[in-house]
Amino acid sequence: MRYFIELSYNGTTFHGWQYQPNAISVQETVENSLQILLDEDKLKITGAGRTDTGVHAIQMFAHFDYHLEIDIPNFIFKLNSFLDKNIVIKSINRVLNDAHARFDAISREYKYFITQTKDVYNSQTKYFFSKKLNMIEIDKAIDILKKTNNFQSFCRSKTDVTNYNCDIYDFNYELKNSELIFTISANRFLRNMVRSLIGTILDIGLLKISNDDLKIIIDKSNRIYAGPSVPAHGLFLTKVEYPKNIFKNEK
Repeated sequence: MRYFIELSYNGTTFHGWQYQPNAISVQETVENSLQILLDEDKLKITGAGRTDTGVHAIQMFAHFDYHLEIDIPNFIFKLNSFLDKNIVIKSINRVLNDAHARFDAISREYKYFITQTKDVYNSQTKYFFSKKLNMIEIDKAIDILKKTNNFQSFCRSKTDVTNYNCDIYDFNYELKNSELIFTISANRFLRNMVRSLIGTILDIGLLKISNDDLKIIIDKSNRIYAGPSVPAHGLFLTKVEYPKNIFKNEK
């Protein structure tokens, strides 16, 4: 039987989602807890994606297989009691046996949080960036990126990716008091893509590069031409969506 597990985590103390041989990851932490509580030492989980070191998730999904029916409410309570304080399990659901947390996802959403005043209480979840930005130029940049499909210039180099096309469903921002919050959703994201996009947009807002430069950067299809990546701690995976027909009705 296959189960989808929905979780949130503060990524500050983890070396990303994916298993690392010499560092603690979210995947390893959750996997080890499931193995112990279900007495299944070969149990493995597969996530909806890979978040980098220091990146957080409000909503992440992963799937695992287990041969017995699980008392879900009771098991969620046990798992949350057992897990690291920086991870919380929000739900567990039975799904079709061939459902896949990564390949069946139809959209993903990220938010990037910037504070323009020093915030001593949330320094691990917001990027302090106090420089004045030209929001008119940022609006133009976002419009260009919404119409873009090839994001090779915003992908981490030396990866095994061969397809750099992504469909952007939405890209916007919200100004709230001293906060600037970017939201971007797409069918898929490349490694480091959101952080390099935001870094490039901030350079445009600072008038370091123009929107004509942005078009050239996209056409170059090379990471060296785009702006720097913003720090990981301001980035959150906020939503992953799936077709409803992969979830089994609860009994």
